[in-house]
Amino acid sequence: MQTYQRLLLNNQAWVADKMSLRPDFFTRYSGGQKPEFLWIGCSDSRVPAEEVTGVEPGELFVHRNVANMVIHTDFNMLSVVQYAVEVLQVKHVIVCGHYGCGGVKTALSRMHLGLINKWLRHIKDVYRTHAAELEGIADEEQRIERLVELNVAEQVHNLAELSFVQLAWKRHRKPTLHGWIYDIHTGRLKTVTKMEPGHPIDPIYSYDFQED
Repeated sequence: MQTYQRLLLNNQAWVADKMSLRPDFFTRYSGGQKPEFLWIGCSDSRVPAEEVTGVEPGELFVHRNVANMVIHTDFNMLSVVQYAVEVLQVKHVIVCGHYGCGGVKTALSRMHLGLINKWLRHIKDVYRTHAAELEGIADEEQRIERLVELNVAEQVHNLAELSFVQLAWKRHRKPTLHGWIYDIHTGRLKTVTKMEPGHPIDPIYSYDFQED
């Protein structure tokens, strides 16, 4: 049997299991979605968003990319966030990084990997901003883990700088922005940062909106 066929068989077993527990498991979601959460996570296969948070289908709107980045020129990510904030009106946006992140580790090196260099450049910028702290950490693994945390915090700030997030704060007093870390060694999540609606940011990134 080809390895991909195992996935199809697993799907059949999963459907049967869900239907045995609740016959309307799938039909109850077929009419639409109204999740409370947007999850921006890493593409790493060891960090399945729904699995680690224990949520059901329909509860979590998900976007994943290498190293859970919020980059202002990434129209894929921007489209997901705008849809989640303006149409779905999610209450919470979670940026979740993880220890052992290959993207963060590679960003600390001088490896040349072609196109991905352009993506990881944004993590190098985070390193440069916090170089004094990071270069004061002698242990390499601890330095990488700290950069993982700082990168998550930076991406949360990047979310707060988006005009449509600020507009949602003004109009709806949501979403709350969260920065979390997933520990691949323990399976536990921990909070790095949190920004409530209206949290002050650097004025250069703030927008003035005309009253309706």
